Amino acid sequence: MRHEYRPPQRRSRLTRRGRLALFLGTLFALGAAVLIPILRGGEVPETPRRLLIPEGWRAPQVYAAIDRELKLPPGSAKAAVATAGLALPAEAKGNPEGYLFPATYPVTSRSTPATLLTHMVRTANQKLATQAVADGGKAHGMTPYQTATLASIIEAEAEGRADMGKVARVVHNRLAKSMPLQMDSTINYALNRSTVDTRLSDTRIDSPFNTYARQGLPPTPIDSPGLQALSAAVAPTPGDWLFFVTVRPGDTRFSATYEQHRKHVAEFNRIRVGTGSRTGQAGPAGK
Repeated sequence: MRHEYRPPQRRSRLTRRGRLALFLGTLFALGAAVLIPILRGGEVPETPRRLLIPEGWRAPQVYAAIDRELKLPPGSAKAAVATAGLALPAEAKGNPEGYLFPATYPVTSRSTPATLLTHMVRTANQKLATQAVADGGKAHGMTPYQTATLASIIEAEAEGRADMGKVARVVHNRLAKSMPLQMDSTINYALNRSTVDTRLSDTRIDSPFNTYARQGLPPTPIDSPGLQALSAAVAPTPGDWLFFVTVRPGDTRFSATYEQHRKHVAEFNRIRVGTGSRTGQAGPAGK
């Protein structure tokens, strides 16, 4: 059988321009394969910044921190409260004081004052709803809002966490005896200041936060209490104390009688005069 002769086929060889075109085409295809998922919603995750809200901050301090972090004009966060739809109890009357829970919050390019405030209030409600805090508050006949109010006083008055339970006991004992709380921290809140030097004239101001002149808890919290203060509010340390004074840093004296308390206050005054220092915390003095 005769076979038809076929000349050997030559392999096609790409020119330099052809090889370059093929290389660029491959890169384009690979880039498209990566880009398509991104266009479909698989965005590269943004690393959030962190906004720290410390225990004991008042609402204006929290608003200012949000405005700084988001680079917004002062007053932006405060203005957002009215339209943010915050999950506040009716007792709060729209005031989030005490419910801007102290914690570290993530901040991204999508964060707004409303989203941050909502996160803070939601966190506060979650902490108040924990079984220990909720059950403890009910055992003392307190609503969650009253628990937050009492905890805010503890946060402001206690020098450290170790004293929170005892400060809470002083408050509970005074409430049980229908005694004015006489807390300098509530006077400071009324006067929009932070000081340990409360004068007699300060205790005579006309304010619902003047716990020297009025009995019971103040009408609202006075700061943002942390979980330790909330826990102390519903589970105070057992004791019969009615007075306390911080004689020196790290040395808070608790007393069951006014006579004991006067001795501690006298020591506090001697130390303050001797050092020229105005530090210390008189606490309830029974004046």
